[in-house]
Parts: sequence; C-alpha cells; structure tokens
Amino acid sequence: MRLRRPRLFRHPAQVVVGGFGLAVLVGTLLLMLPVAQTGIDGTDPVTALFTATSAVCVTGLVVVDTGTYWSTFGEVVILALIQVGGLGTMTLASLLGLAISRKLGLRARVTAATETKAVGLGDVREVVIGVARTSLVVELAVAVVLALRFWAAYDVSPGRAAYLGVFHSVSAFNNAGFALWPDSLVRFATDPWICLPIAASVIVGGIGFPVILELRKRLRTPRAWSMHTKMTLWATGVLLVLGTLLITANEWRNPATLGQLDTPGRLLAGFFQAVMPRTAGFNSIDFAAVNEGTLLITTVLMFIGGGSAGTAGGIKVTTFVLLLLVIWAEVRGERDVQAFDRRIGERVVRQALTIALLSVGLVTAATVVLVEITRMSTHLVLFEVVSAFGTVGLSTGITADVGTAGHLVLAVLMFVGRLGPITLVSALALRERQRLYHHPEGRPLIG
Repeated sequence: MRLRRPRLFRHPAQVVVGGFGLAVLVGTLLLMLPVAQTGIDGTDPVTALFTATSAVCVTGLVVVDTGTYWSTFGEVVILALIQVGGLGTMTLASLLGLAISRKLGLRARVTAATETKAVGLGDVREVVIGVARTSLVVELAVAVVLALRFWAAYDVSPGRAAYLGVFHSVSAFNNAGFALWPDSLVRFATDPWICLPIAASVIVGGIGFPVILELRKRLRTPRAWSMHTKMTLWATGVLLVLGTLLITANEWRNPATLGQLDTPGRLLAGFFQAVMPRTAGFNSIDFAAVNEGTLLITTVLMFIGGGSAGTAGGIKVTTFVLLLLVIWAEVRGERDVQAFDRRIGERVVRQALTIALLSVGLVTAATVVLVEITRMSTHLVLFEVVSAFGTVGLSTGITADVGTAGHLVLAVLMFVGRLGPITLVSALALRERQRLYHHPEGRPLIG
C-alpha cells in the first residue's frame, strides 16, 4: 500500500514560514532565561516574544531599552537572531548542507530559491554562497570603521568599541535598527563617521542580494543589467533624493529636530532619516518631535520599503514602480506594461496588485484594531503599524504603551511583513490549482 506524504511543509514557502517561526520560538525561550536580563525578576513571555520577533524579522521595534534591560548574553542572542533573520533561516540551512555534503538536493534547492528569490535552481548554490560572503564582507568593513571611531573619538575601550562596531554593523546591514543607546543614534547625528557607514550599509543590505550579486559580475556593463536591477537602483536613487529633500525641508526650522543643528549637521541628519525608512529603525532625530508632514512622508517611504530578496521590508520598490507603470500604461491606453524596452508579464502585474492590496488591507485592519485598543491618535498608530509591517523599527515612542494585546498585534505584523503577504498566503495553501478551462469574458463597469 502506498503511503500518502503529509501535506504539511510540502510547499517550499511553508518551510520558510516554519523556519522563521522556529527561530522566533527559540529566541523567545533564550530571552526568557534569567541570564538574558540584567535584573533579577526575569523577562515576561510577551516581552521576550516581541523582542525575538523584532530581531528575527529585522525590525527594531522594542518595548524595553536594549542596552540597559538585556545583559550581554541577551544582546548576543538578539544579534544572532538579527543575523539569522537577515540571511534567512533557509539560507543558513542551505549553507550547513553545503558544508556537510558539498551538494544541495533538489528539495533544498527549491526551498533556498523561495527564500533568496533566485532566478533558477541552477544558481541557488552560487546565490547562497554569495549571500553569506557579501554579508560577511560588508558587516566586517563597517564594523571596523565604527569600532575605530568609537575608540578614537568617544573614549571607549578597544574591546567595547569592537563590540559596539560589530553589533551596529550587523544591525545596519540586516536593516534591523537595534541600537544600544536609549536615544538610538541621536547623540551621533552630526558625526559622519558613524552615520554614513551605517547609512551605506543599510542601503547595500536593502537593495537585495540579487542586485548585489549582479553588480559584482556586471558593474562596468550597466546595459547588461537585468530589468530588476535597473528598476531597483533607479527607484532607490529617486526615493533617497526625494526623501532627503522633503524630510530636510520639513524639519529645517524645527528646534526639536534639525533646527538645533548647524547646516552640515542638518543635511547629514536629513539624508540619514531618508535612508532609514528603507527599512532600518535607526534614528538620529527624535521622531516624537517631528512635524506631521515628516511622519506622513516617512510612513509612505516605510510602506514602499527596499529591494526584493534582501533584508528590507515593505511592499518593495519594484512593486511600487510596477504599479506606477500600470497606471501610466492605462492612462496612455496601452495594452502592455513596459519598462526598459521590456514587456512585463500579466502574472507579475497581478502579483504586484495582490501584494499592494493585501498590504493596504492588513495595515488598515491593524490600525483600526490598535486605535480601538489604545485610544491613541490615528496618525501615531498608523506610523507604528506601518513601521512594524515594513519591518522598519522607527517609532514615535508609543511602542511600550500599547499594552499586551497591542504588542501581540505588532508582533504578528512584523512576522507577516518579513515574510511577505504572498509567501504567507501560499504557505498556508494546501495545494495549488490551475483551471483547465476559461469562462466567457465579462466587462463590469469601472469607476
């Protein structure tokens, strides 16, 4: 008699979701250990769960101060969870398989392709190795720069400077935004040797591993770049410039933020805060004191997010650009959606629309629920919700005050935001269906 294979974890996306869930569970248990906290009362399960989810989902939202609440052991656990979440649990598992057997099986290749968004199964091995190598090189380089700066300019011992450099380098490249100071990086707002390496690391990590690997191969031949790479780099540059101009202009005369800095400091802080919604939660200005216009601009940037198959969250810049191209094609009356002399397939357009609409629906529902739970201002709650869903970590300071139910809602948002609506839905689906027939075409009235 032939035994039927269990349906659970048959789909690669289910394995990815299960891997991230297991990482969150292990992190929660480790953070609940007495040795993980500086006090003697221990950590409650919700605080441990929220922090572990924030770390694995590389978000950066916190309910307790990372540098004072957690012990060195707890900080190292958080750092490890950030690295696991950034690389992806399935990518790490593939690396272990490569180290042991030097060969990936077909099932492992499919799973890794789901996590890394590799184009084909044949290049998964190269992508997995490239992901690890790139992460190590960037994190090490930024850690050295930060450590030297902490040691030379801030009277920090060499050992402590090295630890601070590594922690914030890993947090930056993985777009996590965890910092070891209560004010994040506000105290370094005018220090380019701290802010610029962190910003550069966030940008590199946020454009996505496929783009990084393609640039390594074809940096000098931009005409040979894929549509994905061109679209990602173009959109990233435009959003960085617009974000810098809008945020700097809105906060230029605000005495609680940029207004207290000199002109170079204002420009640096404005650029830094335009980078962070890509989605790293570091801040060099107090977001509880920014203008409402800045909150709105940052909310939009957080929702868009960064590049696909990287450490950034949001709906991704390629999704956002594709939606703009759909609108442009429809306005011009064109049947095909085109970009860079290429036609974009209908299935990709449907995927972009699905991701955008699911994301809008989830953010809206979570905002309504949190407003009812907390009775806080809608614009503050919306900012927090988008920050959690976009795995950003920026906050106006209300994270600790939303209560246990609110913390659980934000934790779910971080988890869904890291994996993506499409991945989560497909992971829950028991089987895929393909119709073998077509119904007659209908044309409902639109608008």
